[in-house]
Amino acid sequence: MASKVRSIPHLISPRIRGALPPQIPGRSRPFSACSRCRTDGVYRELTAMRTRVPFIEAFRNQQNGTTKSQATSTKKVERDLTPKTMSDSYTKVILPLARDPWLLDSYINSSGHIRLGTIFMDLDALAGVVSYKHTGDSVMTVTAAVDRITLQHPLSEICDLELSGKVTFATGRSSMEVSLQVAKAPEEGKEVQNNDILMTCAFTMVSLDPATKKPVAIAPLKTTSPEEERLFAQGQANYDLKKSLSSQALRKQTPNDEESDLIHALWLAQLDYRDPSTSARKPSSAVYMSSTTIHSVQIMQPQYRNRHNFMIFGGFLLKSTFELAFTCASAASHTRPTFIALDPSTFLHPVPVGSVLYLTATVAYSDSPLVPTGDTKASPEGYSRIQIRVDSKVRDIEHGETKPTGTFNYTFEVKKEIKVIPETYAQYMLYLDARRKYQLSGGMVERKKGSVME
Repeated sequence: MASKVRSIPHLISPRIRGALPPQIPGRSRPFSACSRCRTDGVYRELTAMRTRVPFIEAFRNQQNGTTKSQATSTKKVERDLTPKTMSDSYTKVILPLARDPWLLDSYINSSGHIRLGTIFMDLDALAGVVSYKHTGDSVMTVTAAVDRITLQHPLSEICDLELSGKVTFATGRSSMEVSLQVAKAPEEGKEVQNNDILMTCAFTMVSLDPATKKPVAIAPLKTTSPEEERLFAQGQANYDLKKSLSSQALRKQTPNDEESDLIHALWLAQLDYRDPSTSARKPSSAVYMSSTTIHSVQIMQPQYRNRHNFMIFGGFLLKSTFELAFTCASAASHTRPTFIALDPSTFLHPVPVGSVLYLTATVAYSDSPLVPTGDTKASPEGYSRIQIRVDSKVRDIEHGETKPTGTFNYTFEVKKEIKVIPETYAQYMLYLDARRKYQLSGGMVERKKGSVME
């Protein structure tokens, strides 16, 4: 058998053969070769920027107590805070999915489509690359929120993709808005056309002092053209709108009169469905909110760490919450959902490597109402746009302290009429919160009228 193994070196590709050590007569050569490990679903160019040292090295440094000494406060570093332009942070990456079948393996699903969750991972990684171009490496930059991800045109074919982005809003405080887009990669020498833009999104990134973990000032942004002035104004409007919505959240204010009337009407309707003395019967298209809930539990492994080694990067949370939301939408509708948008979502607490992540997905709202509301129905007849709320929390491996890590609201369109029935006060609040987000999805500054990255 050994002679047979030694007789097939010609079957090994020259690239791998060159990586193997030369054979010494009388000794069997090692029958293995491996390249640098790459994180599944994140393109190698972006992974190289995110994971800078092997985890085992960072782990040993932590065990030896040398990690903290490597974190230098920004007060001890001379930083350049002169205003920067949008072009200073502009970054473009080509995913050669049509040209590289093995790379496509990390991005394709069982139906032959591109997994949007893996694209979300790449977008978060790209947002980090863009941010560090603006801030420099002396700070720690983290994803604070995903302001919105919107599907412009569905991707119906396997093609090379161009991911691009730049900082479009920064005033000198610790936060900045990074605008990104996914488009079909144009032919060499040509620019992306509006019809080829598949997805647009905006991330809010925050820069922290590596030693104290407190927010630090970053370079403000200066505009150099009317188009850049428009993008900056959009970023300011989005920032002001988020502050306004935060002050009106249901945790801080009671439902308004219209919402209170809606809650009462829903409550009366579901009471009638349970009362055998009434003629009202629950429609076949109606589902109780509690029956749509599904859960997921995962242990956080170092392969999905951020560049600071001991925390999970935000893109992995986006991928995990999106895929659970997709599963929830398909289970409730018995159809294949079409992704429409991710509404503003905030990362509340970091997720440590080695912790346990708990996700809960629920159908919180549908534009096919159970009782008349006067809301505009965006989906065509026989379809529904449903909003899936995914709540996430994290515990340490010993199941001690629990912290919320964020709430994510995904909108899908399904080929079925679905009416949601909340039953408890907590479910009514979920319904109203999702309804507010759905109504305001057109209130966030419109980004569909032209390319964000030109």
